[in-house]
Order: sequence, then structure tokens, then C-alpha cells
Amino acid sequence: MVKKIYLLFSLMFMFLIIPKLVFASTGKINTGDTAFVLFSAALVMIMTPGLAFFYGGMVSSKNVISTMMQSFIIIAIVSIQWILFGFSLSFGSDVRHIIGNLQWLGLKNVGFEPYDAYSATIPFMAFMIYQLMFAIITPALITGAFAERMRFGSFLLFTLLWTTLVYAPIAHWVWGNGGWLKNLGALDFAGGTVVHISSGISGLIAAILIGKRKNVNIIPHNIPMVIMGTAILWFGWFGFNAGSALAVNGIAVNAFVVTNTAAAAAALGWVIVEWKVNGKPTLFGAASGAVAGLVAITPAAGYVTVVSAIIIGVIAGILCYFSVNYLKHKFKYDDSLDAFGIHGIGGTWGAIATGIFATKVVNPAGANGLIYGNVHQFIIQIISVIAVYAFASIMTYAILKFISLFMDLRVSEEEEESGLDISQHGEGAYNNIELKYNYFSYYDNN
Repeated sequence: MVKKIYLLFSLMFMFLIIPKLVFASTGKINTGDTAFVLFSAALVMIMTPGLAFFYGGMVSSKNVISTMMQSFIIIAIVSIQWILFGFSLSFGSDVRHIIGNLQWLGLKNVGFEPYDAYSATIPFMAFMIYQLMFAIITPALITGAFAERMRFGSFLLFTLLWTTLVYAPIAHWVWGNGGWLKNLGALDFAGGTVVHISSGISGLIAAILIGKRKNVNIIPHNIPMVIMGTAILWFGWFGFNAGSALAVNGIAVNAFVVTNTAAAAAALGWVIVEWKVNGKPTLFGAASGAVAGLVAITPAAGYVTVVSAIIIGVIAGILCYFSVNYLKHKFKYDDSLDAFGIHGIGGTWGAIATGIFATKVVNPAGANGLIYGNVHQFIIQIISVIAVYAFASIMTYAILKFISLFMDLRVSEEEEESGLDISQHGEGAYNNIELKYNYFSYYDNN
């Protein structure tokens, strides 16, 4: 143990003494762009705690802490992983158009001057920290699929492996200089494929492999908490989408406006269908619809008009409603908090919609979509969706199977019955009779 600790501190010391060289660049730092990107990074960061509230309100009262803990601890895990090697794997010099190399290991040479390939007017370090926030929230989205049943130790290992082996390659494919999907011409302004499809389909695979909860008919225990989480997500999403312009310009403004528009349209789409089908519109449905719209507009935000955003949002609300309320019941999988139903389906529609509605009128650096006569772009978007589905599915299955060789993926029946708050963390969100009973019952038997 002493030798392992010594080795760990030795490696950390090596990273500390590596010189941080400043890149030479023909660009000049724009203070307005830099402030905008740093503020956007902060907005994206707050989305993960917002997700914790969103998911935390949706579970039973005995699993609030465990659900929120998963989102919170991911901030810590991925922040360290990203600095040590995650950023370099995602954005380092291209290796066969699949992955980045390790040239920026420990942020070596990630300096305070612009780096033309990614950050022409902002410090390269600012680009790095902004991208970190995307890497954080992506695995956090997955946790909604296996909420209330995954063992905490297995979850920690899964998060580290998934972020390294799934997120980093996909980020490089789509956004990395030399990535094969980027070279192909795939459009993903802020993460429809990289963030939402990858997390959604990975969540579905995890939910199926880990198995159903003993009680799949759990009613959200705290709707106000869900709404607070939704509000934080909606607010943070402006940094998620508008910030992806990496500059204070018209594209950022467009992304900001269409983000709000699509979320509003999707909330209305979901509520209208829900009202028609069930006879009553729900606040929970409106919140779910808004998130579906935010997901769907993400890949298209820098490429489509406001009117297109309304269409994208309305369809996203309707598609995700039927996915959540019919698809998972028909195929009998337990996607606890609808990670696939909203992020997988919404992200898929958003990526395809980008290939339909994108226009160079909004972004000359983008492409025209199907309705502007460019069938080729539509086909490219389909290819990108299929590629991410296939890779994320296979790798997630392999990672979980690997982890299961060494430790259990899910808690025992007794631990699930007592609640993961008590069995995994020894604390409860509420000081009520039920949790006290579960606490003493669990520890009396263990």
C-alpha cells in the first residue's frame, strides 16, 4: 500500500513539474470571447447539479441521496480524468481519425494563448475547461437509466472507463481535428451525437444488462425538485449551446434564441399530446418536454433558423412523449428516469433534423440540409447517428461485462428494499419514519 501511494504521488509530481509551454499562434486573444466562454463553462457546470435535482426528484424518497451523489461525484472523477489524459485523447493530434494522442498528458503545453485549430480568439486553457463541462455531464445523463439499483463502487469504475473509452473517441470523431466524422462533414454544434445519443444508448444498454428494479412503478417523490432541476438545466443550456460558438457573434445569438424556442415548443408539444391522451396536462410532462426540446436543438443550434427550431421542438416533445410512455413498456426495459427516452430519442431526432433544416444563411461554415436541396448532408447525419449508436452500445456492453467479472453491478435485493441512500451511503435525504425504519432494519440485519 505504501509503495502504491508513493508511486501515485510520484506520478502527480511529474505532472506538476512538466513545463507548461505557451503555444505560438497567429491569433490574438479577444477578451470578450474569453469572458463569454468562461461564463458559458460555468453555466454548463451548473447543469450537472441541476441534473442531480432533476433526477433526484424523480426517484423514491429512499434513493434521493444515491441518485444525486452519482451526478455530484462525476464532477470530481471526470475533472481529474480530463486533466490527466481525457482532454488529450479527445482533442490531441489525430491517430488514424479515431482518437487523439497523449501530447497534452497532464495538460502539458496547454497554455494561455490561442490554439488555432480549436480556440482562435480565446486561451487554449479556456477551451479545455469549457469542453470539460461537456465531458462531465455526459456520463451523468446515463445514471438516469440505472437509478435505484447500481452499486456505487461499480458505478465509479464504469464512469471512469466509459468516459475514457466511449466519450473520448466519439468526441474526437466529431469535434477533434482529423476525426473521421468531422472529416466526413457531420454537423453537431453542441453535442447531439457526442453527448445525448452516446449517453442515451449507453443508458439503455446499462438498464437492460443490470436488470429491472423490483418495483418499476415508482412515482416521482418530489415534483418541485424536478422543476427546480429543469429550470437550472434550461438556464445552463444557454451556455451549452450558445457557448459552443466560442465567440460573441451572431451564431452564438442564434444558438441562444433557438435553444429557448425549441424548449418552449417541445414543452407545448408534450403537454398537448399528454392532455389529449390522458385527459390532463401535468407539470412533470411540461418539464420533460422542455428537456426533450433542449436535447433536440443541441446539435442544430448553430445551423438552423428560429422557425425550424419550433418544428424541431414540437416534434421532439411528441416523439419523446411516446418513447417514454409507450416504447419502454412495449419492449419491457427499465430505463428508470428515461435517459434513453429523452436523450437517446431526442438526440437522434436532433441529429437527423440538423441534416434536414441546416442552412448556410445561419452559419456559412456549416452546410445546407435536405429542405435546401442537400441530400448528402442528410445522409451524413444518418451515418453519424448509426456510428455512435453502434460504438457506444458495443463499448458500454463490454465495459459492464468486464466490471461484472470483478464486482457485482447491482445491489442485493435487501439493499434495494432498504434504499440505496442507506445501504450505499449511510444517510437519508429526509428525516422521516420510513427512512428511520429502513436505516435500523438494514443495520440490524447487517
